[in-house]
Amino acid sequence: MMSQRGEAPTKAKSPKPFQLQTCSASAHCHKMGGAFSSSKPKHAGAGAGVGEEGGESAVVAIHSKAKWDELWDAHKTTTKLVVIDFSASWCGPCKMMEPVFKEMAGRFTDVAFLKVDVDELAEVARTWRVEAMPTFVLARGGEEVGRIVGAKKDELERSINTLSSSSTTTTT
Repeated sequence: MMSQRGEAPTKAKSPKPFQLQTCSASAHCHKMGGAFSSSKPKHAGAGAGVGEEGGESAVVAIHSKAKWDELWDAHKTTTKLVVIDFSASWCGPCKMMEPVFKEMAGRFTDVAFLKVDVDELAEVARTWRVEAMPTFVLARGGEEVGRIVGAKKDELERSINTLSSSSTTTTT
């Protein structure tokens, strides 16, 4: 059957939660267009601190707003550096950075490493003005102290090195 314009009908596609664009900040990230939304089921808060394969991990994966609020409230009252990985399961550069992020979490034991899926916790991602993935937000005392947009391993490591060492220096 042909349409009025002489075109064959196309199968209806379900809308994607984001439109992918090339990120101007890096060739290794995805920009998001449109509103945050997800057709994926939300996960329960279980599994925080457990890696993708079910083993223990130094990265805490947050799957609920309640768990985010609990962890963020605890971290914002300390001087400990927190690195938040805003990513998405469909993001290739995010998948590329995942083992790097886990490895850094194992090395920088004085730093908290949190992982937030923007599809699961869209409200949290909006609050932090995440516009591309991966986005790594570095925070201390409830305030953002750094941001790396894109799969920039060396820049992320330098920032963590600099900011984690500055949190351990005290004045007497």
